[in-house]
Amino acid sequence: MRSDRIAAVLCVVLSAGCGSLGVSSSSFSRNGATPSERTPGGKYAVLHSFGAAGDGLQPEDKLIAAGSKLYGTTFGGGYYGSGAVFEISPSGSEKVIYSFGGTGDGANPYGSLLDVAGTFYGTTANGGAHGLGTVFSLTAGGKEKVIYSFDSTHGSMPRAGLIAVGKELYGTTESGGAKSDGTVFAVSTSGKERVLHSFGGKDGFGPYASLAKLGSELYGTTVQGGAHNDGTVFGVTTAGKEHVVYSFESSYDGANPMGALIDVSGKLYGTASYGGRNNDGDVFSVTTSGSEHTVYAFEGAYRGDSPECALLLYKGKFYGTTGNGGYQYGTAFAVTAAGKFTELHAFGKGTDGQTPQAGLVLLSGKLYGTTAYGGANGAGTVFSLSP
Repeated sequence: MRSDRIAAVLCVVLSAGCGSLGVSSSSFSRNGATPSERTPGGKYAVLHSFGAAGDGLQPEDKLIAAGSKLYGTTFGGGYYGSGAVFEISPSGSEKVIYSFGGTGDGANPYGSLLDVAGTFYGTTANGGAHGLGTVFSLTAGGKEKVIYSFDSTHGSMPRAGLIAVGKELYGTTESGGAKSDGTVFAVSTSGKERVLHSFGGKDGFGPYASLAKLGSELYGTTVQGGAHNDGTVFGVTTAGKEHVVYSFESSYDGANPMGALIDVSGKLYGTASYGGRNNDGDVFSVTTSGSEHTVYAFEGAYRGDSPECALLLYKGKFYGTTGNGGYQYGTAFAVTAAGKFTELHAFGKGTDGQTPQAGLVLLSGKLYGTTAYGGANGAGTVFSLSP
């Protein structure tokens, strides 16, 4: 964790109101571009600043689009301080749908939501019957139900969202399982859970991200472990047969992938949060047979660093965010498969958002995302951005 991230965390925890953390609002240039040249007027807008009484704070994962609205989770805040699920319109009208109580109903949702026929499914990293996280369902009207409560044997601290395959929901836990290094699990909507795989070091450990389905297998990333302890891309069948597709090697090809993968014509694309040519993370592709390629290596303060997001493919470009760089607090970017990079927005000026570690979602031709910190109250934002 870098120093600016630590400062932002302390501000949210202690006061939920540190604003821009001392970032100067004066105009300056980097790489020959002034702020106005970097984000043309009208392309970027803050739709909502979290942190008011009863509102959520610190959104950690990407939004989802359902109908004409956007839905997401916040790690903290809500009426009880243990996180919330919120709804927001493209014009910025926001409301909390559900506030977690912190015990039996779960606490601290990191991951994004999954919409299945009008019902939302998600995970909380804490709370539940054993205090180690839950899988929950939620109606748009705010009726919540705990489907499953994790214990250490079956995994603990799920940070990621879920995917639906057949009649089951699949996901990952950061820790727990037979070897305490995280799991891949399946759970039915009635609450029957099974562990597909327990990680144990050489096969990766610490899976943070949601899974992606490609062919008959599920694919994901671990933030550590593998042959070089820099993280992995792995595949697992729904029957639980797991194999390491690729082991990262920090100085060569990136390290610590924290975001989900996406399938593009049978090839997987993702981000590594550290490592790579400049040690600032990269965008990569990998085949299911393990052939890996660096699409773009980030360049720190010039073009952002520490990407933790899943990518979004739109009109031949990959869109995403970095948690650092820009005006110190992250960027939104586009990059082609050939590695042509465009910075869309640099975060951290005034009451702008800070640390956009989640990915972007598309709704009606516009991109939407969240920042974990910053905004008018220092507790994060929802923003829109024209591609």
